[in-house]
Amino acid sequence: MDSKKTVLIVEDEKNIVDILRFNLQREGFGTLEAYDGEAGLELARSARPDLILLDVMLPKMIGFDVCKALRESGDNVPVIILTAREEEADKVLGLEIGADDYITKPFSMRELIARVRANIRRTAMVASASQEDATPVAGDLTIHTDSCQVYRRGRHIDLTQREYELLTFLASHPNKVYSRVDLMEQVWNYGYVGDDARTVDVTVRRLREKIEDNPATPVYILTRRGLGYYFSTAQ
Repeated sequence: MDSKKTVLIVEDEKNIVDILRFNLQREGFGTLEAYDGEAGLELARSARPDLILLDVMLPKMIGFDVCKALRESGDNVPVIILTAREEEADKVLGLEIGADDYITKPFSMRELIARVRANIRRTAMVASASQEDATPVAGDLTIHTDSCQVYRRGRHIDLTQREYELLTFLASHPNKVYSRVDLMEQVWNYGYVGDDARTVDVTVRRLREKIEDNPATPVYILTRRGLGYYFSTAQ
């Protein structure tokens, strides 16, 4: 990394904060800490960290509400949700309100550091790509890479950062089928997958709900049964 990146840890268990701080600083990151949701949101807005590790069950304001508040104000800082709960609904909710990733406690520090690096690297890649002026067009869908905005029939479509990245990746390789493992590696920048491939399905579903007239019969993001997803140019 060219300059030190800062990670904001929002977690009410001091022992977990201490462990995260020690390991992140050992890996060259700067750290900030908050022990409740309200303080975390205030610090996120004032300090502008490069990434947030955000616990779900927090005093004063739960993690989901912190993430939602950031996204509603237009802040696209990468957010990794930390949750001790295994329920699928929690993971889906985190993604739907704009979190970039989730990791379930207990987690290995090696895995967490890898995810932190991947999400920060992805953000840097998007910032670099946003300097390009190319505007890929398919059917009545227009992607403005200079402003990272998507329009359909001239109407702006509000996508999360991850939804935008998935769409632009698939659209830049039209009609090429990518498995969930491929997409986790190419879009999420993960060299391992496991159960997290479910994240791809959730993101595709959310993307279809926003860009398709009928998400049940999509024309842009299509499924090749047993193989994966692809962006169709045959509208």
